[in-house]
Amino acid sequence: MDKVRPSAADAVSDLPAGATLAVGGFGLCGIPSDLIGAVHDLGVDDLRVVSNNCGVDDWGLGVLLHDRRISRMTSSYVGENKEFARQYLSGELEVELVPQGTLAERLRAGGCGIPAFFTPAGGGTQIAEGGLPWRYAPDGGVAVASPPKETRVFDSREYVLEEAITTDFALVRAAKGDRHGNLVFTKSAMNFNPLCAMAGRVTVAEVEELVEPGELDPEHVHLPGIFVQRVVLVTNSDKRIERRTVREAQ
Repeated sequence: MDKVRPSAADAVSDLPAGATLAVGGFGLCGIPSDLIGAVHDLGVDDLRVVSNNCGVDDWGLGVLLHDRRISRMTSSYVGENKEFARQYLSGELEVELVPQGTLAERLRAGGCGIPAFFTPAGGGTQIAEGGLPWRYAPDGGVAVASPPKETRVFDSREYVLEEAITTDFALVRAAKGDRHGNLVFTKSAMNFNPLCAMAGRVTVAEVEELVEPGELDPEHVHLPGIFVQRVVLVTNSDKRIERRTVREAQ
């Protein structure tokens, strides 16, 4: 039952090239930076990553992207990463853009064993009709386009069939966890971290505070340990702000 690993490097040591990977966090909030760094040091490539966003150019998943370790991204928001845009538009990176709520539900469904679901999001758009450019050709044409999706009408409204997401590994960050893998998140770090953890077949959680079993109030556990296979204590406490803004002096 003790799922604690001695280091982030040990916790991801068997992650292979070509793996699918769900990564938690929202912007730069709650990203598993220690684990991302360990994956980078591991040297694996051709990673197919599912995450709300791809970090920024020099932090988070942007570090893996910069060194061409990621071959495919499934994301909702990618606007803060110039290298991401460059690789996508030049045909170096395959990208599936997914409405944010749909992405969250696809991850949750994968963790719950639900293979697919109908949602109104994307109905009547290229999300349903297909043809969105997933990968560009070097000449600017579309090399790979999204396929059309099944639609049905319920109560006079069109719904789109979306498939669940499961991945080989998931990397998440929690404010607190115990040796059994029970996790507690804080504020915006709740966005996508629990869902990514549910979707991974092997989920690795880095925690800012490690406690003994029984110390967490069961009513305050956000994710039960059944979804987590490995736990590692954070060693890098560096947290960054995605876009710093200040108010003008009055």
